Amino acid sequence: MRTCLFLTALFLPSVFAQNAVSLRVDATDAPRRLFHVRMSLPAKPGPMALLYPEWIPGEHGPTGPIANLVGLKIQGAGKVLPWKRDAVNMFKFHVDVPAGVSTLDVVFDFITPPDSEGFSSGGSATSELAVLNWNQLLLYPEGTKPDDFQYQANLKVPNGWRYGTALPIRRESGNEIEFQPAPLTTLIDSPVSTGAHYRTIDLGSDMGAPHYLHLAADSDRALEVSPEVIGQYKNLVKETGALFGSRHYRGYHFLYTLSDHVAHFGLEHHESSDDRVGERCLIDPDLFKLEAGLLPHEMTHSWNGKYRRPAGLDTLDYQQPMKDELLWVYEGLTEYLGEILAARCGLWHNEDFREWLALQAAKLDSQPGRTWRPLIDTTIAAQLLYDARKEGSPWRRGVDFYPEGALIWLEADVLIRQHTQGRRSLDDFCKRFCGGTSGPPKVVPYTREDVVALLNEVAPDDWQQFFQARVYDITPRAPLGGIEGAGWRLVYSNAVPPLLKAAEGDEKYTDLRFSLGLSLKEGGEVEYVVPGSPAAKAGVSGGMKLVAVNTRRWTPEILRAAVSAAETNAAPIELLVENADYFKSCKVDYHEGERYPWLERNPAKPDLLTEILKPLTPAP
Repeated sequence: MRTCLFLTALFLPSVFAQNAVSLRVDATDAPRRLFHVRMSLPAKPGPMALLYPEWIPGEHGPTGPIANLVGLKIQGAGKVLPWKRDAVNMFKFHVDVPAGVSTLDVVFDFITPPDSEGFSSGGSATSELAVLNWNQLLLYPEGTKPDDFQYQANLKVPNGWRYGTALPIRRESGNEIEFQPAPLTTLIDSPVSTGAHYRTIDLGSDMGAPHYLHLAADSDRALEVSPEVIGQYKNLVKETGALFGSRHYRGYHFLYTLSDHVAHFGLEHHESSDDRVGERCLIDPDLFKLEAGLLPHEMTHSWNGKYRRPAGLDTLDYQQPMKDELLWVYEGLTEYLGEILAARCGLWHNEDFREWLALQAAKLDSQPGRTWRPLIDTTIAAQLLYDARKEGSPWRRGVDFYPEGALIWLEADVLIRQHTQGRRSLDDFCKRFCGGTSGPPKVVPYTREDVVALLNEVAPDDWQQFFQARVYDITPRAPLGGIEGAGWRLVYSNAVPPLLKAAEGDEKYTDLRFSLGLSLKEGGEVEYVVPGSPAAKAGVSGGMKLVAVNTRRWTPEILRAAVSAAETNAAPIELLVENADYFKSCKVDYHEGERYPWLERNPAKPDLLTEILKPLTPAP
């Protein structure tokens, strides 16, 4: 199919191929969450269609925020031309180009929302900073390939704001930046962060490629990252070099945004990553620990996801639907490697990694949704599940290919080490699969068969059946073989893991999933209830609101105290809940105390987990 589409494209009009597109973005109104766009692009007389990018690489779905494009005007030879949106494709605009017109001038504004939900289409600007994703700020002609012509991009930022990007600069003048011409693929793959409180840290060069940490924050205080943390990010650069043995970029730029008023996520790009967390993340130890795996994860994607990419995600343009089946490799393997790298470079201690692993394993193992939905369906339906509500999530399942993929790849790592008596590991697979020769960005697609074949070269086994049983078949239990094979076991105690305590404090929720079977928001709203759990049997469901515990107004402390007291009390825990305008008392028959997951060492087996987390580079 790909070959046929490519051959078809060869016979399309090539009027655009030798011409440049001018793109000017005025971001001086970014504090008002508004960007102004002016474009000039080549045209020829007759019907023409302009496309707004719909399927955004790394977001695994049709997430282009077309609804936030406003004020669209198209002109030719100084005259306003009427346009019409396609009746089926909401991302396409039709226009008739008059005779004698060779250039279209396009003007529109883009509104970035104030809320902090979503990916790059979520909040991306405050009064002090902004993150620009070029796919939101342009149109391109239908019938052309993304790299058929060059985009000459110019950006104007508010006075006094500094910026960071992987996009090469041609010149600067005051608050205006002129970038070097770039094909659409490179442009969309190169976001820009800018802000009034800005700091760029040189993380050093490796294999000839420079690395930078660009910090944009809502305050100067948030930028006060410690020398120790800077050293850990420098270690990350070294560890990725040792793991993959190559650099598939000219230079790498972490665009790290620190704000409580933008969407929080990480989005991979070939030569940079768009990483957004809370304002105090680098200066609050608990918050830092929660987000320690973010930059290692997104950087890993430069090799696994951008350079090596599933064939179904290697689409011809930004309108072709993506096939997400191999996200258990794209995201699952990256999730595993990202958390390992966090420990190897010092961002996490080994104890932090084990806490994370125990929490993810226990959550997946207690999820009844796995009795009807195989992991592969969470990848295929990823574009639906990313935005799914939390109510009903244990029964629905979510984007489980991240944590469950990590468990599967841990097991693969352990098996390789066992089969080869420690001579090889998943590191060897990664270097062969994602390494290659250093150089500028390019894409090398792969299939499931390619993954299986290379694993068999590293350590022969029935890898086809290994993945069939864990990814494609329904599995009522989580894949815990990697934990157990690595010399550890999943256990439960009444002690709250520090990582969970930090998450509850930051995200304002109370997690009693492993005891009562529910999770609560700060105001008492029930986020979800695990089907078959004590809370579910008592009649509690997602969307209700907890009002009181044993006749006393609820607080997290009172609820946890009631759970602990019930361990030696035969009476049920009485929960008064509100369901819309009605109240009811739910009596929860639970008497096992607080229950939280941990990993416990099994001395009967070698400790491969500690071996896996050892740095590949010597300590300085």
